[in-house]
Order: sequence, then C-alpha cells, then structure tokens
Amino acid sequence: MAQDYPYEERPRRRGRKVLITLVVLLLVLAGLLVVADRVAAGVAERAIADQVRQEVAKQDAQSAPPEVEVGGFPFLTQVLDGRYERISIVLRNVQGSVQGDAVSVPRLDVDARDVRASLDTIRSGQGEVVAETVNGTGTISYDSLAKLLDRPGLRLAEQNGRLAVTAPVDILGQRLTVTGTADITVGKEGQVSLRFNDLDAEGLPNVPLARTLLSNYAKGISVDVPLPDLPFQLTVREVRPLPEGLAVTADARDVPINSAG
Repeated sequence: MAQDYPYEERPRRRGRKVLITLVVLLLVLAGLLVVADRVAAGVAERAIADQVRQEVAKQDAQSAPPEVEVGGFPFLTQVLDGRYERISIVLRNVQGSVQGDAVSVPRLDVDARDVRASLDTIRSGQGEVVAETVNGTGTISYDSLAKLLDRPGLRLAEQNGRLAVTAPVDILGQRLTVTGTADITVGKEGQVSLRFNDLDAEGLPNVPLARTLLSNYAKGISVDVPLPDLPFQLTVREVRPLPEGLAVTADARDVPINSAG
C-alpha cells in the first residue's frame, strides 16, 4: 500500500496548481477591471470639470480649475445606468463681484447626489448633468467682509461662536476702541444680514450723546451682506462664525451642475 502514495499525490498537486493559476488569473482580471474603471472615471471627471468651469463663468465669477471626483464603485455600471451616486466638486479661490465689491470664498465644496447624465453627455460634453440634491459649504474670509463694511481699522473674528467686531472710533473728541458682537440671520431668499446690537467702548463718556453716536456707528456697520450668486442655483441656509471666517451652508434640488451644450 505504501507504494501507492506517490501516484495519489500527483493528481492532488496538479489540482492545486490549476486552482492557484485560476486564482491568479482572476486577481489579474479584477485588477485590470479596476484600472479600466478608474481610467473611465478620470475621463468623466475631466469632462465634468470643464463643464463646471463654464457654469462658474456664467455667474460672472472666477475660481481655480475645478477639482471633480466621481464617487461610487464600480463607475462603469453607473455610466450604463446614467445615474451617479455622488459627484464632489471643489472650487478654490472663488471670487465674484456684487455692487462693485469683491467677495472672497477661499474654498467652496459642492456635493451633488443622485446625478443624472447620459453616456452621450459624458462622452461629448453636450447635454445636461442634473443632480437631485446639491449641498455647498464655503467660507467668507473676515478680511473680505471687513472691506465691505468699509470702516478703517475694523476687524472681525469669531468669539465664543459669535461674530465679534473690534474697531477704533472717535466719539466726542476721544479715540475709543469699540467691541461687540453681531446677530447673523438668513432670509428666505438666502440673504445674509449682520446686526451689531451689542456694542460697547471702554471709557465711553456717560452722556446720552456719546451713547447715541455709538448706536449710530452700530447701525452703520449693520448690513445685508452682498453675497455673489452661488453656482448651481445654491441658496444659503445657514451662516456660522468659525475661526477662519463665516461658514456658509447652501443647498438646491433638481439643478444642472453644468452648462448645457
């Protein structure tokens, strides 16, 4: 019986070799499919980035070249279906002009979900890329906002979760430093309003006229912020002071994220 062992082991060894070969081939094939999938996604991302650039230009705005990432895997099945789980767009150094005043948004992140785009649209760049929901988050720099208020020496910053102001003011012949915070509201149409209702100044003369002058200064810097039209029909829903600036949250539904050809 001992002499039969070598003959029984040979088929087993051949079987293992065949199995290993099949596994290797499957892994290679899977790798090639992943590579092809990512290459196709890259082509689509570049095509969408070019169309987003045109959309931004339509709003009389400027930005660095858009950065686009198509989410979801595999990508090719999404192409065939004409629907994409998510398209993320990053716009840097966004600048627009409103009433002659420049508004700076260092970074605008746009997250488009449930995006519809035909294969022909992706390939040719002609047609609409429509997103069911679009959410945008950006930051308005405090320097840019201070320029809009147009008060020499005025500085804005975040303080305990609120928008704080510091500014030199001449009141009754005295140079005082005014400090305080603002209430921020967002209107139905996405209009952002700043109201400085809580200002004070150390050393303020204890006379009604001094208090009236301080109140007038507060009214002078209480403004409706002239935000530029955001791309993709985004409407502002919330504004929060952060250390780096005013964080703006906006959204929209059923909108094109490209310029239709």
